[in-house]
Amino acid sequence: MAQARVKARRASFLGGERFAVFAECLLTGVWIAVASLGVVTYPAAFAAGARHLRRRIGHEGSGLREFVEDFRAAVRGGWVVGLLGLAAAGAVWVDVLAVRAGLPGGPFVGAVGILALLGLVVALLRAGAVWTPGAPWRALLGDAGRRTVLDPAGSFLIVGGLGVVAVSAWFVVPLSVPVLGVVAAAAVAVEERPRHR
Repeated sequence: MAQARVKARRASFLGGERFAVFAECLLTGVWIAVASLGVVTYPAAFAAGARHLRRRIGHEGSGLREFVEDFRAAVRGGWVVGLLGLAAAGAVWVDVLAVRAGLPGGPFVGAVGILALLGLVVALLRAGAVWTPGAPWRALLGDAGRRTVLDPAGSFLIVGGLGVVAVSAWFVVPLSVPVLGVVAAAAVAVEERPRHR
């Protein structure tokens, strides 16, 4: 009887399970940031973080060891995706420079480049949210690209998560690190939506 009361108190403390998931998201954001220090490893870091959160939400055992194992598996093909993502960001930066230089058609090309980059980022996050060991990145990105276009509401939710990270970084730079886990949770939630309809 006394144990039941203690469990009830724990469950009611700040939302109980919900607060625990939020705290896990923040911790996962730190893990993602640390694993992304290799620069081209950011897709693998995000995929490992999203998989960790999926296991946590599914009440499966998961911790730093599983995150590291997933990261190692994801980085095998994920580093190429990271390299291509950096190349795409570089191309958009050239577009922005063209806009600033006042080249004819620069504003249109710059706007198209920024929207395309945003679409690529959303597709990458959606692919990372459903990644599993052994899944080929090319197939994941193809499917995620289709979902990005066919599910605009979900894509806008992910863009909103990215906006939260940007605003957090603007206000307090260190806050943007744990908030990466919230973006991972948002991407996982967006990918889980069709299953619960």
